[in-house]
Amino acid sequence: MFMWGDFIVQLVFLIILVVIVALVVLVIRKFSKRSKQLDRIEKKLDDIAANKDG
Repeated sequence: MFMWGDFIVQLVFLIILVVIVALVVLVIRKFSKRSKQLDRIEKKLDDIAANKDG
């Protein structure tokens, strides 16, 4: 016999699991992009400092 309540509970847990995985991936990508952006800014500042010094 098919139990709709069990099906709905399993579906909710599956959705929660997918959301958690998606959030982890998004956070990792955000930190990666931020790190790359900071590296680019640091390189630009180093170039400006080198040009100013001579």
